[in-house]
Amino acid sequence: MKSAVEIYPVNQRSARSLNRALRTFASIGRLHITAIAAMGVFTFGWLFTGHYPWFLTFVCALDWFIVNLVNRVVDLEEDSVNDISHTVSVYHHRKALLLLSMTLMVGSLAAVHMINSAITPLRIAGHLLGIFYNWPLLPGKRRLKEIYFWKNTASGIGFLITVFGYPLVTAFWKNQNYQFPPGITWTTVFLTAVFFFLFIQSYEILYDLRDIKGDAVRGVRTYPVVHGERMAVHMIDGLLVASALILALGYVLEVVPWRIFIMIAAPFLQAVVYKYALHRRDLIAGCIRLTWMGAALFCIYHLWVLAGLPGADF
Repeated sequence: MKSAVEIYPVNQRSARSLNRALRTFASIGRLHITAIAAMGVFTFGWLFTGHYPWFLTFVCALDWFIVNLVNRVVDLEEDSVNDISHTVSVYHHRKALLLLSMTLMVGSLAAVHMINSAITPLRIAGHLLGIFYNWPLLPGKRRLKEIYFWKNTASGIGFLITVFGYPLVTAFWKNQNYQFPPGITWTTVFLTAVFFFLFIQSYEILYDLRDIKGDAVRGVRTYPVVHGERMAVHMIDGLLVASALILALGYVLEVVPWRIFIMIAAPFLQAVVYKYALHRRDLIAGCIRLTWMGAALFCIYHLWVLAGLPGADF
């Protein structure tokens, strides 16, 4: 019979192997982006309906996982230049990853339609947007990703489709006379969507700043590539300020309740964290940490709600 001393190193190696595999999976699938999108639909779905949209959260996470997986496969050249982690693994398994993403897309469209057909048009639109974003199907064999302005805008629209569209369409599909919870109106939804869109655009430009070398090599006309790093930083700052001002305006006009206005803290926290990463020239890890921080802030928000602390109730 083997002693504990003999077994321990084997178990330790197995644990390390599992840890490496999970890290590789998280990196290849860009789970940080998946997580913030999923927590977004979970949070705004609750705000606009008064119920936690568990199923829609799963669907949103799956859709963003698929889009990001395809993006990793088609962006091998850029990611290699930008030294994005596990690019070699993606290259060696690119056919299997692409097959997995296509299978998940087609299979989930059919399966989810049987459970919630209301979001099927939005899901199709979102995946078509992702396809045109990633593949050269536009005139001139261009991708949406390569077109100035539309690259960032397309990603922002994708977030609005999933994070706002899924819960709203589901709510009104079940009840055409649906009434929002107290304090929520269509003006609230509109201003919150504008806030979120601008906030997401600041993320997009920050990631473009990280990927400036690879994008320049592939001719992807991002704002940092076209206008330079200094102007890109000014644009990020401007978007963060604008997103905060939108919430402040809504709160002053009494169309945005406190439980949404409190999200004004996110742009200020992001400014501090991204400036620190920029100062340390550590945007590769900094962008990922910043995205996980956004997902964590959503989690903290819900813990506040569950604890029944001031401003959380309807």
